[in-house]
Amino acid sequence: MKKMIIFMMLACLLTSFAFAAERFTVQSVKGTVEKVSGGAVKTGDVLSGDTAIRTGVGASVVLLDAEGKSITISAAKNGKVAELAKAAVGVRIGGNVVRTDTDAVSRTTGQVGTASARASDQAGGDDIAAE
Repeated sequence: MKKMIIFMMLACLLTSFAFAAERFTVQSVKGTVEKVSGGAVKTGDVLSGDTAIRTGVGASVVLLDAEGKSITISAAKNGKVAELAKAAVGVRIGGNVVRTDTDAVSRTTGQVGTASARASDQAGGDDIAAE
């Protein structure tokens, strides 16, 4: 019986580690970032993945996940931290354009008809319709 109780306690302990909520540490905050439940998000706060936050216009928050990856949640976002962090991973906007090559593109110009040109072409055809 004691072995069964110890086994059950060990199983519960291992299960709790497997389903533990993700944790994110706030590295920096720019603008207004707040928890939906109330209170501002500050640098150094530890947020669980289930914590709902809201970033204001022009605001952003940089989070550090358990693996040490830096995640930036941009302005005007609302949702759970884990969901926003997953959505934030992807294409990073930014950088500098070093050189563009537009010389290789062939460009041709031609005459383009306009409505007034087409109307003047049709003006001569009215004589036929009048006959």
